[in-house]
Amino acid sequence: MTALPFTPLVASLPATVPFVGPETQERTRGAKFRVRLGANENVFGPSPKAVAAMRAAAAECWMYCDPENYELKAALAAHLGVKPDNIAVGEGIDSLFGYTARMFLEPGDAVVTSLGAYPTFNFHVAGFGGRLVTVPYVADREDPASLLAAAARDNPKLIYFANPDNPMASWSDATVVQRFMTAIPEDCVLCLDEAYHEFAPTGATPALDVTIPNVLRFRTFSKAYGMAGARIAYVIGEASLIKAFDKIRNHFSVNRIAQAGALAALADQAYLGEVVAKVDRARRRIGEIARASGLEPLPSAANFVAIDCKSDGALAKRVLDGLIQRGVFVRMPGVAPLNRCIRISAGTDADLEVFAAELPAALAAAR
Repeated sequence: MTALPFTPLVASLPATVPFVGPETQERTRGAKFRVRLGANENVFGPSPKAVAAMRAAAAECWMYCDPENYELKAALAAHLGVKPDNIAVGEGIDSLFGYTARMFLEPGDAVVTSLGAYPTFNFHVAGFGGRLVTVPYVADREDPASLLAAAARDNPKLIYFANPDNPMASWSDATVVQRFMTAIPEDCVLCLDEAYHEFAPTGATPALDVTIPNVLRFRTFSKAYGMAGARIAYVIGEASLIKAFDKIRNHFSVNRIAQAGALAALADQAYLGEVVAKVDRARRRIGEIARASGLEPLPSAANFVAIDCKSDGALAKRVLDGLIQRGVFVRMPGVAPLNRCIRISAGTDADLEVFAAELPAALAAAR
């Protein structure tokens, strides 16, 4: 068979999926999960107003979307206190990360991130030939000082930092993040992932400053707004930096149904407040369940809780496997020492009762 003309870069990469979906695992198991607590999804769902708007928009899906996302950008700008020129909309944060990598990376260019941080960002870096430079977490947090030290040494094109963080749900105070943003080298772009910022405590998110020329702040409708399946997110930054997305983005990628849902969801801040309260309640319940089994829930500023199994990754993996065998879908960090934990998404009361019932048996079998 004649070899296909892949680029050398693509030929060198493994075919991989950063996260194996629960559907794939269900097909392998030959059974559905009883509860779905592994993907940081918002089980409380989108605003009923957003659902109604998407249902109405479905009848118009014979039309392409507005390629400029005009109405959504205007609504976001009014909500955030910036201008529409400071916002680009995309088909989920993951795609926006891919566009960012495409804009700035050539093969061999360095990118600084934390070892064990969000792997889909790394996936895009690899896909455009970037060279990952990693620094360890400090006290289960991404460490701005370590990231800056690596930047001074390796001259990266991009730095990735999440606040709050995935997979640990930890966070830094706004003052720390603000100092970090202003200390980024001028010839480097900070990718500040704020996917979970709605769940964070007061004082964790710096005020928006779109005059900083080399900071991109990524936010989404997937988490607090409950629209993960709709794939819609946005990035905030200085106007000329944001304008560059128009050079390479897929202009028709955000579908009409998602645009309508996001507009309605953004307008229903009362419902958003209800969801945040439900997530806080679920986090506290997850903590109670963990402590009842002698495990330690880590403080969380996201819609999930990392539970320290108080050993190593091997034990945590056995606990995870035991839960999956019992029909409870969960995940865990992939890199030591973070992988001593399992990660549990905020669930309904019924979801968490199943988790509470199955965790002791999974833990006993793992030990």
